[in-house]
Amino acid sequence: MTQERMKFLEFIQNVITRMNTNSSQMKTICITIISALFAVYAANQNKYIIFVVFIPLCLCCLLDMYYLWQERKFRDFYAEVIKEQSIIKDFDFSSFENYQKGFLSYIKVFLSHSIWLFYGLVGGCSFLLWSVL
Repeated sequence: MTQERMKFLEFIQNVITRMNTNSSQMKTICITIISALFAVYAANQNKYIIFVVFIPLCLCCLLDMYYLWQERKFRDFYAEVIKEQSIIKDFDFSSFENYQKGFLSYIKVFLSHSIWLFYGLVGGCSFLLWSVL
C-alpha cells in the first residue's frame, strides 16, 4: 500500500472519528439541556416545562442520527478504499456520492441501539414524569 493511500485512509478515519465524537457530544448536550429544563420545572412547578423537554430531545435525536448516518457512510467508503481492487483514487471524494444511501438508511440509523435506546429511555422517562405530575 502506498504512502498516499495510507494518508487517504487516515484522512477518512479522522472523519469517522469526528462523526463519532459529534454523536457522543449530542447525547451530552441533550442530557444537559433536559437537566436544565427539569431544574426550571423544580423551581416553577409548571407542568408544561416538562413538555418542552421533547423539543431539544427530538432535535438532538435528529442530529445524532445524522452524525451516525454520515459515520456509517464513511465506514462503507473506507471499506471500499481499503480493498485491493478498489477503483477509488487517492483523495478522490467524488466517488463518495455512491454512498448516499437515502432515506431508508436514515430510518435504519434510528433503529440502531445507540439511538433508540438512549433517546427512547430519556423520552419515556420524561413522558412518565410529565404524565405523573
